[in-house]
Amino acid sequence: MNTDPYAILQTHLQSRAPLTTEECETMLSRFRLKKVKRKQFIIQPEYVAKYRNYVVQGALRAYVTDENGIDNTIQFAVEDWWITDYNSYIYQQPATMFVTAIEDSLILQLDFESEKMLKAANHKFETIFRIMAERTAAFQQRRIISALTRTAKERYQDFADRYPLVLNRLPQYSLASYLGMSTEFLSKIRNNKV
Repeated sequence: MNTDPYAILQTHLQSRAPLTTEECETMLSRFRLKKVKRKQFIIQPEYVAKYRNYVVQGALRAYVTDENGIDNTIQFAVEDWWITDYNSYIYQQPATMFVTAIEDSLILQLDFESEKMLKAANHKFETIFRIMAERTAAFQQRRIISALTRTAKERYQDFADRYPLVLNRLPQYSLASYLGMSTEFLSKIRNNKV
């Protein structure tokens, strides 16, 4: 298995559009490598999200805090996933979410201006970002439909079936808030008491 962060990202990008060696070099040259410590924030409300983040290693979480100080998890990202405050990043306006590392992590960051330049320079680059946007939209739609039509137990089981290797890496309170339930209720589900 390759451990070079840029080679890992190259494989990810190539799976979305066939790029020449030169195109790969052009695209990869726009990313910067960043180490993120557990509990370190990469995005905070009121600051513009400057980067789209590809997770090479580790786990991150995006969440909002309500008026009662309760965290509501919006997204997780582990290896080979992307994360940012998309509304802030796309529109270059102040963020509304926190994005923090759940584990020590290694990410590759692409800044907004570089992404714009890449999209304008080559239709293949634009295709990669379009595919990412389509997959994100489809995922969010499935998540909303699930939240509206499935029981808490069904939502947990679906997550467990889809992401078995991720399940035990996530703090229980984060997973509970992501699934729309209390930590206590999630504990009951996990212990087959519901």
